[in-house]
Amino acid sequence: MMNREIPIIFQCHQDNLLGIIHQPVCASKLAVLFVVGGPQYRVGSHRQFVLLARMLAAHNIPVMRFDYRGMGDSEGEPRSFTSIDDDIAAAIAAFYQVCPEISGIVIWGLCDAASAALFYAYQDERVQGLVLLNPWVYTEQGAATVYLKHYYLQRLSNPDFWRKIFSLKFDYLASLSSFVTITCKMLNKSTGAGHSVDKTVDKVDPNLSLPVRMKECMRRFKYPVLLILSGKDLTADEFKDAVATDAEWQGLLADGRVSRYDFTESDHTFSSSLWQDQVADWTLGWLNDLNQKLQ
Repeated sequence: MMNREIPIIFQCHQDNLLGIIHQPVCASKLAVLFVVGGPQYRVGSHRQFVLLARMLAAHNIPVMRFDYRGMGDSEGEPRSFTSIDDDIAAAIAAFYQVCPEISGIVIWGLCDAASAALFYAYQDERVQGLVLLNPWVYTEQGAATVYLKHYYLQRLSNPDFWRKIFSLKFDYLASLSSFVTITCKMLNKSTGAGHSVDKTVDKVDPNLSLPVRMKECMRRFKYPVLLILSGKDLTADEFKDAVATDAEWQGLLADGRVSRYDFTESDHTFSSSLWQDQVADWTLGWLNDLNQKLQ
């Protein structure tokens, strides 16, 4: 018997959202919800969501892919990843309705979808795991610091950079202007990171800077987390820099419930088939371990 792919339409605040459920014949109790990050289509590097969903379903893990409001095939006005809690909740409710046998959800997200998953997960006891790939923790200062460290310094060791200089094809004024602008952003301390966190309230303040908001959501989420970070990606570099200088973040990532893979060869979207297969293997192995722990 073949696994089924079931198209569904469900509502979130009067808007129709579209999704696909990959339902195995012999399904595990633990299921995976994919949250998409940023405007995208389903070919090229992002074809991995379809391929990964089918691979997991072939290993008896139910999967749901969906577009939140304003994204892809779903209705509604475009919205930021910082405010899609209701969309995720509606998707989980629809998933349970079609597959009532499941007893727990793992949310899988890349980039800003990883951040959105973390914002939501601590609020819903049905979410029993997270797979976070290259989480988006953007601040102007953080991005500028990473750009200086990982772009400008790398250019100094690039032969093409020096060939442009010696051939007089280098635009000194534009490069100097860009360097000054980025340096000013790096030195600017007004990123919102200084906002205090009230740990007694039920919901994390959405006005916190991304690194601080994500850290507090991570602290409140009590289930296992799989973290995968690329080696050739400025988004992953910014996340690494943000947590490297924060003792609380370091403590959270050192917790036994967090599994981490640093994928030094890969880019932001794991765009080669080899890299996608490796991410799929790590995801499946981690899900199988989690399934055994929850039984």
